[in-house]
Amino acid sequence: MNGDEQLRGRVYGHDHDDPNPGPLPHRAYAMLIGGPLDGLLMGVTDWRPEEFDGGVALSTELGRWPGGRALYDPHREELRTPRPGVMCRFYYSGDAP
Repeated sequence: MNGDEQLRGRVYGHDHDDPNPGPLPHRAYAMLIGGPLDGLLMGVTDWRPEEFDGGVALSTELGRWPGGRALYDPHREELRTPRPGVMCRFYYSGDAP
């Protein structure tokens, strides 16, 4: 199993040794596409609609700068229908120190 396979389906922010690193059925998630966090899910259950537009800078040791941030942005034209499970996707746009 390579590093990508170990990340897929896990929720960002959960420890790698968490006994239940996967999503919960009553929570909403954004799927991270591309970059160092490809395949991870990011919890967005409590987000307001306007919070999606700015994208996110997620701390990671896997990017260009260890301890830096991986940048992910929503696609402007994709629907973001609030619902449990994967409700949208955020796409990798680069790294920041």
